[in-house]
Amino acid sequence: MTEENVILVNEQDEQIGLMPKLEAHEKALLHRAFSVFVLNDKNEIMLQQRAHHKYHSPLLWTNTCCSHQREGETNIQAGTRRLREEMGFTTELKELFSFIYKAPFDNGLTEHELDHVMIGYYNEAPKINTDEVESWKWMAIDEVKTDMERNPDVYTVWFKIIFDEFYHYLEDHKL
Repeated sequence: MTEENVILVNEQDEQIGLMPKLEAHEKALLHRAFSVFVLNDKNEIMLQQRAHHKYHSPLLWTNTCCSHQREGETNIQAGTRRLREEMGFTTELKELFSFIYKAPFDNGLTEHELDHVMIGYYNEAPKINTDEVESWKWMAIDEVKTDMERNPDVYTVWFKIIFDEFYHYLEDHKL
């Protein structure tokens, strides 16, 4: 299996190249990514716990799914694909905003992403892919915020950053 490439971008989200994912994380180069937040009718977020055998951040909690776009794929197509691959369902996604962040992994690699944040709605239980996901749960948005402050070490580094942006977006916008 060949390693997947990420799309290297400038700060205007214009593609400037392709690079194997691991190399981009070793060199901390800016690349395109996405984060999906799925909410239910109770306004709870579906969180996933990363699989125990992941090469970074195993067993940590994070948003519903996140990954990298493939060349020629729209943000929505990428989010839909990865949601199906990781959580076993599809739902209509809407892009909310994008922003740039840089965060170190627990293994010395660095995430430097122009992240496209999307939202979708779903009320059923997912059919998780155990190669990617250890577990899942619904959590109220304010409960996530409080728990993240009390127990920051159980959440991925990037989720703490992305959730903060998502939370402030919700404060400023009616969905």
